[in-house]
Amino acid sequence: MTATEVPRSGARAVDRAVHVLNCFQGGDPELSLSELAQRAGLPVSTTFRLAQALVRGRLLEQDTATDRYRIGHGLACLARPALSRLGLDAAAPHLYALAAGIKITVSLSVPEDDEALTVFQARPPVSFCHNQIPRERSPLHSSAVGHALLAHTATGADRRELFDTVRRRGFAVEEIDSEEPIRAIAVPVLGPDKQVWGALGVQARAVRLDHDLVRAVVPAMHQIAVRIGPYFHTAAATEFGAP
Repeated sequence: MTATEVPRSGARAVDRAVHVLNCFQGGDPELSLSELAQRAGLPVSTTFRLAQALVRGRLLEQDTATDRYRIGHGLACLARPALSRLGLDAAAPHLYALAAGIKITVSLSVPEDDEALTVFQARPPVSFCHNQIPRERSPLHSSAVGHALLAHTATGADRRELFDTVRRRGFAVEEIDSEEPIRAIAVPVLGPDKQVWGALGVQARAVRLDHDLVRAVVPAMHQIAVRIGPYFHTAAATEFGAP
């Protein structure tokens, strides 16, 4: 389609519906109609029609008490084949075991364009707090999971000194500014072909995830990274745009 062509109304409606679904990226599990319209940049009436169509398709749900919208079970069902293809069905028990052992949420991220995309989180049964939840997307060049990914690829050659340090010590670290300073660490996950395809990350308040605890949890993270590496299928790396 050329720049002067107008997209068909049906295709435009699909584009808008996808845009509405993408509004749920972030930390808000539920959104009102007005919040959806504002985030999507659409009229309230248009947003209402799209949201109702998504509810009928089970991609969204609407709380009958508050009228607020949230992601529906149907979308989770659609995502299962992709997650299974990525190897998460087999990897999940190991990630939960690691989270329980170190008492910190463990995340698994994969590269997508110039970002690290969090595709799975395993929370510990105890000692959980909201500071352990990573961003859904993090810049590859300025995050612990991104550095763990780039340090083992040719893409990382432009920051050789930093990535040499990451490879030498076996993990990447990031200090996150917030009301309570947060420290994040990440280790690479290698596939059967010895190519990096993902990164395991943990984060917590810096006063808790101090240097002693970092030294204690990194070996456990490496152990699980080695265990889940064989579950990865190379085709999934291409889908996620691995470097």
